[in-house]
Amino acid sequence: MKIILDAFGGDNAPLEIIKGAVKAQAEFGIDICLTGDKNIIEKVARENRLDISSFEIVHTTDVIPVDQTPNDILKEYNNSSMAVGLKMVADNEGDGFISAGNSGALCVGGTMIVKRLKGVKRPGFAPILPTFNDSIFMLTDGGANIDARPEMLRQFAILGSVYMENVLGVKNPRIGLANVGTESHKGSDLQREAYKLLKESPLNFIGNVESRDISEGVCDVYVCDGFTGNLILKNYEGVAKSVSNVVSNIFKKNLKNKMGALFVYKDLMKFKESMNADIYGGAPILGVKKPVFKAHGSSNETTIFHAIRIMIDYINANVPEKIEKSFNEIKENK
Repeated sequence: MKIILDAFGGDNAPLEIIKGAVKAQAEFGIDICLTGDKNIIEKVARENRLDISSFEIVHTTDVIPVDQTPNDILKEYNNSSMAVGLKMVADNEGDGFISAGNSGALCVGGTMIVKRLKGVKRPGFAPILPTFNDSIFMLTDGGANIDARPEMLRQFAILGSVYMENVLGVKNPRIGLANVGTESHKGSDLQREAYKLLKESPLNFIGNVESRDISEGVCDVYVCDGFTGNLILKNYEGVAKSVSNVVSNIFKKNLKNKMGALFVYKDLMKFKESMNADIYGGAPILGVKKPVFKAHGSSNETTIFHAIRIMIDYINANVPEKIEKSFNEIKENK
């Protein structure tokens, strides 16, 4: 199995990308290909005593700036480290591609270069998030499709359900629809029509779910349009980080609090780890023909390692084929 990594995607590239790749190769025995400036990659590896002698490196000096529009990947930056990696996986020169670079560019590139699965109208960005009761859930769409139609939300639900069951081992995943209330008549035309489609589908649809309840693990897949999803995602990550910082500062406040922290240290560390998004690696671009993952922009060695770990499961489970089969089954049941 060969995993292709965008060595120049993200805030901490290329060092943390290389470190995560070295760790993953040692753990899983896979082949690694890095796309990016070969001279810089080798220099960084040498300075940090990282052995990449077994890595394939595909040289390109172009990098997509974070402030560029997504369509630039197909125009000015079609020879970037991201575009080259996408082309390689599309041409079967690797089994999967991971980038921590520009989210919009990766979604557009996945759709236009790797191509959509038959039946999928719009691929979705599907981050995995932790809850406060030691479980996880998928948010989809997390920002790839700002505007959406009811049938697209149903497709996001199918994509998410297949992924959660086949990669993360969640049996019969519970599907919740993002809404301002739990009643079936709540929301705009988008939510009301999507509710009807999901209710009629063979999915395990539990109804509308308010955003305040997702942190309690009430559903396994939380479905919404990309605009709503991205707002929820950014707010969720921000609140989790703030809560962790507030708790930490309370125990550092004075000697009495520091002494009290000694008695709950293990529980505090368990809580901090449970809210650490790094262990989930990143988010698949669900609905494209080949495995494409978006890692966090601030990805470190741990994030990249776990992104590769989860991608291996994704590849072994043959998720794209199962997604395509699920679409056909639902179409037949209509």
